[in-house]
Amino acid sequence: MTSVIGWDIGGAHVKAARAEDGRLVVVTQRACAPHMGLAHLEQPIRGTLAELGSAERHRVTMTAELSDAFEDRARGVISVAAIVAREIGAGDILFYAGADGFVSRAALPEFAGSVASANWRASAELAAQHCAEALFVDIGSTTSDLIPIRNGCVSASGATDAERLASGELAYAGFSRGSPQAYASRAPIDGAWTPLVNEAFASMADVRRVLGDLPEGESGADLSPTADGRPKTIPASRARLARLIGRDAAQLSDSQARALADYFARAQMRAIEDQIALLASRDAIAPDAPFIGAGVGRALVARLAQMMARPYQDFADFICAPEDLCAAASDCAPAAALALLEEK
Repeated sequence: MTSVIGWDIGGAHVKAARAEDGRLVVVTQRACAPHMGLAHLEQPIRGTLAELGSAERHRVTMTAELSDAFEDRARGVISVAAIVAREIGAGDILFYAGADGFVSRAALPEFAGSVASANWRASAELAAQHCAEALFVDIGSTTSDLIPIRNGCVSASGATDAERLASGELAYAGFSRGSPQAYASRAPIDGAWTPLVNEAFASMADVRRVLGDLPEGESGADLSPTADGRPKTIPASRARLARLIGRDAAQLSDSQARALADYFARAQMRAIEDQIALLASRDAIAPDAPFIGAGVGRALVARLAQMMARPYQDFADFICAPEDLCAAASDCAPAAALALLEEK
C-alpha cells in the first residue's frame, strides 16, 4: 500500500491529508501562529503527524514563509522546510515548486522563489485534470485564489504573490480572517453614511456569524481567536461589529446589525467580483466555463456562479475519498491535491 501525506503549511493553519493507494483516508487542520515563535509552528506539525501516522511519502507546500518570523521569503522557505524535515524525520520528503514540480530540500536555495506560496497551483492542477475550461476559485480563511483553467491546463499569468495580486488571480479577501475595513471605509447607519473606526475591533468571522454563514463556537472555518478575546457567539460578534461604527451593540436593532454585516459581506464580494472582471477583461475565462469552488468559503463561490449565470462545481467532486471526507478535503484543497497528484 502506497501512503502519501500532503502538507499545506500556512501562516495561520497547518493542513494535511493522507492518501493510501490514491484514496484519501484522513484530512485534518490545526491553527498555527509562527509569528508568535516557531514553536507555534512546530507543535501543530508534530500533532498532525501524530494523528496521521507515518507515511512513505510526504509532499509539502507552504505559505508560512510570509510570516514576519522570517526576514524574507527565501529564508522563510528554508526555515519552514527545516522544521518540516526535522519533525517528520527520515523519509521521502519533497517540496512543491509550482510549475517546476517537486524538488528536494537540497534544491530549495535554487527553487525557493518557486516554492514560496505555490499551494494554489497544486489545487488548480488537480482541478484541471477533471475540467478543461473553468475558473478555479478557492476562498480560504484569509485569501481568495482565482485561477483560470484553459484547455485542461492551469492558465495563470502570475506566479509570485505580487504578480498574482496585480493580475487578479489573488485577493486578500478571506471567509473569516481579515477586517471588514479592508473592503469599506464607511457604512450606512440610520440613513446616513458613517466612517468606520480603523481599529482591529472585528473580523470577517463576525460578519459571517451574524449572517448565519458561520456557526457559533469553534469550527474548521474559524480557528483564529476573536479580536477582543470574547466568545464566538452572535451577540459578541454584533458587539465587535458595532465598535467599528463607534457604537455599542445595544444601540443597534437586530435588523440593523444584520444589515451592517450584510453590507460588509457584499463589499467583500464586490472585491472578488472586481478580480473576476479583471480576468475576464483579458479573455482568461471561457464564456461558458464553470466556477469550481474550494476552501471554507466555497459556498460564496456557488453564489457568485449563480449571480453570474455560470455553472458551479465543487472541488470535492474531484476527490477520491469516503463521502464524509470530501468536504474536509475541499476545505484543505492544496493538501488534498498534493496527496493525490501524480508526480511529473
